Amino acid sequence: MTQSLRQTLKLSQQLVMTPQLQQAIKLLQLTRMELVDAVQQELVENPVLEELDEYEETAADRDELPGMVAGDADLPELSGGQDDSGDAVDNMPGTADKGEIDWDAYIAQSQSDYQGGSSAFMEDREDYENPIVRSTTLQEHLEWQLQMSDIEGEERVMAAHLIGEFNDDGYLMRPLQEIAQDKHWDVEDLEEALLAVQEFDPLGVGARDLRECLLIQIRAMSGDHLLLKKLVEDHLHDIEKRQFKKIAQSLKIPLEQVGELLEQLRHLEPKPGRPFSGRDAQHVVPDIYIVKVGDEYNVVLNDDGMPRLRVSNFYKSMITNGAVGKDKEYIQERLRSAVWMIRSIHQRQRTIYKVTQSIVKHQRPFLEKGVTALRPMVLRDVAEDIEMHESTISRATTNKYVHTPQGIYELKFFFNSGIDSTDGSEALASEAVKQHIASIIDEEDSKKPYSDQAIVKLLAAKHGLKIARRTVTKYREILGYPSSTKRKKVF
Repeated sequence: MTQSLRQTLKLSQQLVMTPQLQQAIKLLQLTRMELVDAVQQELVENPVLEELDEYEETAADRDELPGMVAGDADLPELSGGQDDSGDAVDNMPGTADKGEIDWDAYIAQSQSDYQGGSSAFMEDREDYENPIVRSTTLQEHLEWQLQMSDIEGEERVMAAHLIGEFNDDGYLMRPLQEIAQDKHWDVEDLEEALLAVQEFDPLGVGARDLRECLLIQIRAMSGDHLLLKKLVEDHLHDIEKRQFKKIAQSLKIPLEQVGELLEQLRHLEPKPGRPFSGRDAQHVVPDIYIVKVGDEYNVVLNDDGMPRLRVSNFYKSMITNGAVGKDKEYIQERLRSAVWMIRSIHQRQRTIYKVTQSIVKHQRPFLEKGVTALRPMVLRDVAEDIEMHESTISRATTNKYVHTPQGIYELKFFFNSGIDSTDGSEALASEAVKQHIASIIDEEDSKKPYSDQAIVKLLAAKHGLKIARRTVTKYREILGYPSSTKRKKVF
């Protein structure tokens, strides 16, 4: 047996995040109900943050902190973008370290670039019954990202198998060597496939233990986090035993700095699959509406029931009128937290809004004709259109629902691979092909049902679709139709 060293060069995109951007991303991936809960929790914990009563709302309040209105031109997009210093968020007005917040500058930058809320159309919209849906599982969420990714060939097969090996928390439960032996794969190739999946959302998924899970998340953070990395690599056991002095001595830092590192660690997620577990079926409340006005389709956010937030004028005045020492430091910290909560909500709504606008642009035929006119579309199409990272599009479309003229759909529904046509015309989305298959089966003679091969021929003849029999079989099974033998009625 001989051993060899192999050196490879791999280019990859990586999302780098500051703690503030982490908060914005965390809010983006929450469902509507979870967002309301998160806001209510922040209202309890942060005295500087207030909920605006609609009866006391003023023009100044609307300009300052509209709960469901986007703006903040200086707030970084959720795309991992950085300035030359490597910090993606330090351009917030007046929020230099330990400095005072320039509220006039902040308010001036919080103008609306679209109107959310209960506009007049809400009273006249068609009233669809809110359906009950089953929440997306972690495996389904990862498989969807794999389908939308550039991973191809054997690496794609390996990645799909690895996803099936993850537990509900998002951890890989079997050693790669064991999986490689079972499947007769090269373990180094399997490692490459795992690294590709570890770049998927949620961050930290695909780790083999807690240490690797946390390190994946630390690598995605902007700036120099060498000490935090060493803390995770060498001292998780010491943290569990609360041996903080030992950690300080080992890292050669003050005990207070150990506390700061532990605070950063608390912001990481030890169970990446947590958001996808424990959710029962629930009634859907649309996050956004697509409404036809004349010949155009308008996008309107649904902010019904969402708290409208503002920063307390009382605490702002304390900063400028005498607060000193630890009191001033505490108020400033709470002010920053309140501002970033509001700005993160603005960014969340702005992102969902922009993603939906792009979907409207790409999927107008669906809005006019329904599922059979759905076009092929992948994450990259929207990401390039609105200049955001693909992982951001994934978060913005998961468990977010849109009310359209054709019904209520999860935003993720509009992303489909394409099926080529035989005449060279535009490809059709896989969901549209499924709809055609369903129509053929629904209209067949129950005494002479179509075989899968017969459906292949009908799809080619009626719709010009070039599709393999095994694909028809897969789509038929997904739709819940039995084989032609089992569909046949004797009497």
